Amino acid sequence: MSSAVGTRPRHAAAPPPRTEPRQRSYRLGRWDITYSPYLYVAPFFILFGVFGLFPVLYTVYVSLFDYELLSGTKEFVGLENYRVLLEDSQFWNAAYNTVGIFVLSTVPQLIAALILANLLNRQMRARTLFRMGVVIPNITSVAAVGIIFALIFADRYGLVNWLLGTVGIDPIAWRDNRYASWFAIAFMVDWRWTGYNALIYLGAMQAIPKDLYESASLDGASAWRQFWTITVPLIRPTILFTVIISTIGGFQIFTEPLMYGFGMIRGGGNHEFQTLAMYIYEQTFTGNAEYGYGSAMSWLLFMMIIIFALINFALVRRSVKGEQK
Repeated sequence: MSSAVGTRPRHAAAPPPRTEPRQRSYRLGRWDITYSPYLYVAPFFILFGVFGLFPVLYTVYVSLFDYELLSGTKEFVGLENYRVLLEDSQFWNAAYNTVGIFVLSTVPQLIAALILANLLNRQMRARTLFRMGVVIPNITSVAAVGIIFALIFADRYGLVNWLLGTVGIDPIAWRDNRYASWFAIAFMVDWRWTGYNALIYLGAMQAIPKDLYESASLDGASAWRQFWTITVPLIRPTILFTVIISTIGGFQIFTEPLMYGFGMIRGGGNHEFQTLAMYIYEQTFTGNAEYGYGSAMSWLLFMMIIIFALINFALVRRSVKGEQK
């Protein structure tokens, strides 16, 4: 007679495996994949918040006050600075000068950069030397460039007026004539930045597969047609990038016209080439140092840059799409 008491089954069930370490490592892996990218980019956003976003928001705050740096006056006036700004003829004169210089400098600059990049993308002797040479103007000190071009376009004894005199053209008052000063400053900007944009375009062109050009050549497409039907459409994102960056830089132009006028913040005897950045500096840091009024102008300039950048973005995108069709 056998008793079941104290007996043990022959095939006892094994204890369940411990899964806690495996689950813990799985959770850590999920956490790393989900949150580590945010940690990697966090330093940029922290620096941007401190040195970029905070100044913009603080400028909006200061623009609501009658704030004078010298006297220390700080009185809340609401939107009064903006109302006065819209009636300020000198502000609109500076805006007119800024837009004029921007158009004269940006449009020829990007077109010339595109053509230059296409030439540098071809097989030619000393190609690397030429590619390095086109960026030399950009690494030159902007102050030195401004002083040199100011002397080249000097009203008396300037190189340009001397060359014009050799062909029987009367000297041009480069600083007393609004449009002549625009041209001189735009020429200076184009000389300095065309090669830089050309290298950006060249980098984009290098990524285009060569098979597309070989197929187009077999179909009888000329080099000019290949440029407009293959190169330009495929580097459209790069073109949009340079347009936006040029818009931002063009509306903030300051050093070139300042050096062109030999340090004259008024931009000529009658403000012929005073830009918005120069006028903001004049109102904010000279005279009564109208900090609140200068902040209002800075914020309005910021909005103008965004509007013009969006307009240029839409125009370039539409024109490139038209070329693709």
